[in-house]
Amino acid sequence: MRKIYCLVAALICTAAVFSQDKGADAKIISNSSTVSQLNPDYSVITEHTVTIKGQKVPYKAITGSIPLWNDSGKVIAGVFYTYYERSDIKDRTSRPLVISFNGGPGTSSLWMQIGYTGPRILNIDDEGFPTQPYGVKENPYSILDVADIVYVDPVNTGYSRMIGNQPASKFFGVNADVKYLAEWINSFVTRNSRWLSPKYLIGESYGTTRVSGLALELQNSHWMFLNGVILVSPTNLGIERDGPLDAALRLPYYAATAWYHKMLPADLQNKDLTAMLPDVEEFTINELVPALSRGGFLDEARKKSLAARMSRYSGIAEKAILQRNLNIAPNFFWKELLRDSGFSVGRLDSRYRGIDRQQGGESPDYNQELVSWEHSFTPAMQDYLRNELGYKTDLKYYVFGNVRPWDNTNDRTGENLRLAMAENPYLHVLIQSGYYDGACDYFNAKYSMWQLDPSGKMKDRLSWIGYRSGHMMYLRRSDLQVSNDDLRAFIQKTLPKPGQPAKY
Repeated sequence: MRKIYCLVAALICTAAVFSQDKGADAKIISNSSTVSQLNPDYSVITEHTVTIKGQKVPYKAITGSIPLWNDSGKVIAGVFYTYYERSDIKDRTSRPLVISFNGGPGTSSLWMQIGYTGPRILNIDDEGFPTQPYGVKENPYSILDVADIVYVDPVNTGYSRMIGNQPASKFFGVNADVKYLAEWINSFVTRNSRWLSPKYLIGESYGTTRVSGLALELQNSHWMFLNGVILVSPTNLGIERDGPLDAALRLPYYAATAWYHKMLPADLQNKDLTAMLPDVEEFTINELVPALSRGGFLDEARKKSLAARMSRYSGIAEKAILQRNLNIAPNFFWKELLRDSGFSVGRLDSRYRGIDRQQGGESPDYNQELVSWEHSFTPAMQDYLRNELGYKTDLKYYVFGNVRPWDNTNDRTGENLRLAMAENPYLHVLIQSGYYDGACDYFNAKYSMWQLDPSGKMKDRLSWIGYRSGHMMYLRRSDLQVSNDDLRAFIQKTLPKPGQPAKY
């Protein structure tokens, strides 16, 4: 192992420094002085331990950038990453590798890295709200005990940057994003000798679009086959649902949020959340979708009856629903639900409440939950990278970077994931959703799962799990534990037995 450290140190032109990081169980193996611009081929290695589920797990963290090259061999970007590798594993041929992305598009991987699966998590309260002092602590539920993890920041997020004057179209679009990140994954897997390892992609929010596309791109263009894809708070994945379908599918999320804020009639409110929601889901699919499909030709008596049911389930007045032709826009819902109490509710996590300039209006002034998350994540990540992982730079860390305009044309990522599954009998998909997520809502995630495989022949390899929080369901302490356990179980379940062939 020492030879590897020396080689890395030589490659990145640093002096070897051994020091104990105060307040963290970390030994810096290689480091450098602060740099003011991106070195696209540079890394820092540190050693750590973490206790996961009562077991002490030693690991090393490699933090840095790996280049992207164009067809002429010229470096066009440096992609920043943090790689956690359990260090007491001698044979990695059966050791899973999880490749992790967040979304936006245009945000870095800090959310899942220090909020969900990594060996360090935020100092926040048990419901996910900011506390001071800021910082990170051990994650006793991390999946690092069963899998190594690399967190990847796409170009213009984190410390990832273009090199030279590159066309934005090379990076900023559904298909361009998938293409260059597949190239980068190939380089990462090769450099770290992980070709023989079982591999998993996990993406959150727009990251689910990304990993769904990557599953097929890696398979068809790089001959890299996966064991699993995990979709955390998934997008629509290019699966069409405009018009009546789009309007109807929101209702179960509205019902969950109204239940949380105690805005439902007593008979519904007195039920548990998961006991109440099936009735709303059945009403949505069996009655609301067909009715909205009739548009302005829907019988008035039927329209009024449906509005009464929608009001009962959503906490929104029947009059307001009729005024909007049974189509409650999300912005209006977030503004209206608690309007009489003087609050609006959050988009990404509707447990959060906000205060607007005025009680009137059609939409909230700001995203309460996102501001709260930036409050706790940003200072913690800045300090963690520099002082525990030893990556020192004067570059600005982009929690959100400029990736606009983003080309959303020809988004076939859901179909790409289906085809990847059909081609690869090993490949399984797990979907995780928060019931109170209004941006990538849980019922739309179920709908996407139902539509991914129209044949129904692969439904035993598709699964969905819901949690009692929002978009980042892992910020709630109890969900952090359960959702990591669900990932751990998914990984262990989808590792084929020795000699088990990939065939139908």
